[in-house]
Amino acid sequence: MTRASLDKQPHEVAAMFDDVAAKYDLTNDVLSLGQARTWRRAVAEAVGAGPGDLVLDLGAGTGTSSLPFVAAGAKVVPCDFSIGMLSEGKKRHPELPLTAGDATRLPFADDSFDAVTISFALRNVHRTEAALSELYRVTKPGGRVVICEFSTPTWTPLRTVYTEYLMRALPPVATKVSSNPDAYVYLAESIRAWPDQPTLAAKLQEAGWTKVAWRNLTGGIVALHRGTKD
Repeated sequence: MTRASLDKQPHEVAAMFDDVAAKYDLTNDVLSLGQARTWRRAVAEAVGAGPGDLVLDLGAGTGTSSLPFVAAGAKVVPCDFSIGMLSEGKKRHPELPLTAGDATRLPFADDSFDAVTISFALRNVHRTEAALSELYRVTKPGGRVVICEFSTPTWTPLRTVYTEYLMRALPPVATKVSSNPDAYVYLAESIRAWPDQPTLAAKLQEAGWTKVAWRNLTGGIVALHRGTKD
């Protein structure tokens, strides 16, 4: 079993997600106390894709996060760099055009997508700034980005309880439901180390995105960041 370190070397992160692919979606539902599905719906609403739109779903894993876009009538390209996750996704959703790709060197032409989105995967990328620039490059002028990522709870008591849950409750729960509990220790650590809402917004602006804003979900445990390519 593989556990990535916080320097997020790509081969370590990919191998870790290969290990957890089979039970990844189930584990997420359990560890998020059922909130994962609510967050996916919020992403779909924020992206607002419809018939005729082409959407890049980066860090799509098994493709579960891509299904709301298909249901809305859009065309979606689920992309991930974990071959294990993509293989599991192909078994479940053979109709999806699952694509292998590195977030820092996307295998797509400039100005390809009407919307790009990444959920709970940006913090696992080795170079955040490079990924945000690549998302900008492949988006059409006038297109939009939506990032859904764990963030910093805005209410201090919730922040304290949440941190305790991450570091104390999450690992034993993961031991019962995950094929690689150590991976979830890394994931808890990566959430604690991830920048807060204003810091991520600033990184988006530095990558060229305009009209950057965010909306907190579940008290700021998760934040939806949005931006536009002028």
